[in-house]
Amino acid sequence: MKKKQQTIAEELNTKEINRPNRLFYGVLKIVARTVLKWQYNPKIFWKDNFSKVKGPYILISNHASRADYLFNSAYLKERVNHVLGYNEFFRSHLSGTVNGVSCIPKKNFVFEVKPMMRMKRIIEQGGVVSIYPEGMSSISGANQPVASGTGNFLKKMGVPVYYSLIKGGYLSCPKYNTTDRPGTVESVLDIMFTVDDLERMSAEEIEDRVNELLYHDDYEWNKKKKYHYKTKGKAAEGLDTLLYYCPKCKKDYVMRSEGDKIYCSECGNGATLDDTYEMHPFSKECVIPATQTKWFRIQRENAKEEVKDPNFEIKVKVKLGMLPDYELLKNKETSEIVGEGELTLNRSGLTYVGTRKGEEVTLNVKLADLPTYGMCTDVTRFYTFFDGIFHEFYPEHNIVMKWFLLTEELHRLMGGKWQDFKFDVESIDSK
Repeated sequence: MKKKQQTIAEELNTKEINRPNRLFYGVLKIVARTVLKWQYNPKIFWKDNFSKVKGPYILISNHASRADYLFNSAYLKERVNHVLGYNEFFRSHLSGTVNGVSCIPKKNFVFEVKPMMRMKRIIEQGGVVSIYPEGMSSISGANQPVASGTGNFLKKMGVPVYYSLIKGGYLSCPKYNTTDRPGTVESVLDIMFTVDDLERMSAEEIEDRVNELLYHDDYEWNKKKKYHYKTKGKAAEGLDTLLYYCPKCKKDYVMRSEGDKIYCSECGNGATLDDTYEMHPFSKECVIPATQTKWFRIQRENAKEEVKDPNFEIKVKVKLGMLPDYELLKNKETSEIVGEGELTLNRSGLTYVGTRKGEEVTLNVKLADLPTYGMCTDVTRFYTFFDGIFHEFYPEHNIVMKWFLLTEELHRLMGGKWQDFKFDVESIDSK
């Protein structure tokens, strides 16, 4: 009898993951250093004699951009097993690399035992595991709080924890535009926790410290540094998908972007961005926040107020994407369109009603299990997991960023575990 072909998901689940092959990893490290030197003018700041540290240990990093894996591999003496979003293993242009360097698949914002077992195995082999506890690369240019459970995870691993703080990564690879913009990126590497620290501290104390040490705002940082990035006169292109609210006329979905300009289609409020990402208002009458991050925070505050209504509800028509069973995704796609329907967000959670692979379905995720979503590329679509299965949504209009903020603040309002920072980010930004 012919053996049944395994699906990609089955292969991922049964694959044995060990430390990366020394030769293959060494070649890729040389390539990575070459790319970084040419494109990002890296400045690496070692502390605590980090370059001589040997495994096993965990490397924990802020997630500034899609290039972080290069920074957290190229300059370390040890071979690193990176924890990577599960869905990335289904993309053909990444497959050879992520499998070649033995990345560990993890479903974002889903509790799984298998990835923890794999990480433990690498640690037992004397290796180094790199994690990005925010769960996805920065959307706004600043950090989100780390995922709930990070503290317990670090305590269970029981090895030293070092950290990498990447600065300027977002400005080189902003979430709202998939075109790289070469420029200076700094990286600080230092000790975060000794084994004694992990034994002594509570899980909550550990998470608080991780949040404080990893917090960084690229826009605020570059107001002081004044590094220039090769934006080619397109610094604002796509920014309206992120900054959808006009601070002057106070309307949603009215912002537009073109080249180096972002402006309101209703009242004309706007600014021009230079290649340091500084925003210059069109006139004295324009209302433009000091940084893009501060603009983003205004939108979050609006979302907090909106979800306080007990009858809050928002709907949008979407196309539904899923991961393939046997053939990897090509052309840098993130899913295959398999249906369409309507997405609803309210105090009952997230509900999809529509078609899926030719069948009518109704899917729901409760707010307690929905701290936020994943975002594969730019701010045009997002994904979550229903019963552990990847579902990606393509809304019919520019609602993604507001949908994120409403979901996160509704989760927090209703007592979800993933709460906002305990410290005042404005006070850190001012340092």
